[in-house]
Amino acid sequence: MSGPTSVPAQSTIDTPTGGVEISGVTKFYGEATAVDRLSLSIRPGEFLSLLGPSGCGKTTTLRMIAGFEHPDEGDIRLSGRSVLGLPPHKREVNTVFQAYALFPHMTVAENVAYGLQQRKVPKAEQRERVAEALDMVQLRRFADRRPTQLSGGQQQRIALSRALINRPSVLLLDEPLAALDRQLREEMQLELKLLQARLGTTFVFVTHDQSEALSMSDRIAVMRAGRIEQLAAPADVYAEPASAYVASFIGQQNFLHGTALGGDAVDTYAGTVHGRWGGEQTAPGAAVVASIRPEFVRLAPAGTADGPGIDGTVLGVSHLGETLQVAVEVGREQAFLVRIPAPGAPAVAVGDAVRCTWTPSDVRIFAGDGIPETATHVIALPKEAA
Repeated sequence: MSGPTSVPAQSTIDTPTGGVEISGVTKFYGEATAVDRLSLSIRPGEFLSLLGPSGCGKTTTLRMIAGFEHPDEGDIRLSGRSVLGLPPHKREVNTVFQAYALFPHMTVAENVAYGLQQRKVPKAEQRERVAEALDMVQLRRFADRRPTQLSGGQQQRIALSRALINRPSVLLLDEPLAALDRQLREEMQLELKLLQARLGTTFVFVTHDQSEALSMSDRIAVMRAGRIEQLAAPADVYAEPASAYVASFIGQQNFLHGTALGGDAVDTYAGTVHGRWGGEQTAPGAAVVASIRPEFVRLAPAGTADGPGIDGTVLGVSHLGETLQVAVEVGREQAFLVRIPAPGAPAVAVGDAVRCTWTPSDVRIFAGDGIPETATHVIALPKEAA
């Protein structure tokens, strides 16, 4: 007679590898709350970016996934299994940092093979996997060089190769491109996205650079004060920000502070502005802000355009390659930005009297708080301050 059938503690057979589940995670540093009851589900094979300014909790979140920090509350699961208490080397993750952390006394091949050596992988298999990992980043021909003989971009690719050689389910990247110049950063953004798509590995990418997040991510988690302010695809975060904070952090904005009049109307320095609500609608009389992206603003000589808008004087004109950016003084030393395609742009010069106009459907209205001081934005005065 057979004994009682044992029930496994937890089956993970139907859980795809590479998924990350963060459930109600909180992390304190003394009396400061770095991460506040954060919950986030990262899909297997997804490229997800944690985006936000310094101190928002994004790096702390990444370090808790990696095992370098431990949550005070909540749970973290990798591929369906809780990793609470597991040290970094026992998690199916690898981390790439801003500092490449390559060993200068080792060759490129030796640096890449280091993780395999620690795991006692046979020499023949090491050689094969090192060659494969270097081929992934197109640097096999540099296998016998020292890291100091490589450029910054090449060193970062070696760091990526070393992180990927152990075939992690999740690759964590903590601002890995921050030390590169602009051209190299843009090249590496494309290479990273192509590499991730080819490998199908889950990438969790931490950055404060909106252009990096927008160009590479499947989804972006915009973080604020240890929480997620908005989680969505890049196009949705850009076009449909959930709050003034998100609107100010993703791209530039013209903000018109004012008072809600009810419905879709706001009383501002530019008169009554109509738009669509982003987030929860406030009651009439509440302080609100209307936001308009520079690329949604049209420019015309003063007195030649009707419809919603604001009059001003051209302060400056900047050529940004494919676009022309015009700063317009709209009163009390407040500026309004207009960005128009350079080909066929109207002739405009400093001192010209102009009118900035827009379509109400391109205006978003938010509650009047939540704009970070570090955001790239232009603020026009409330009506009563004029």
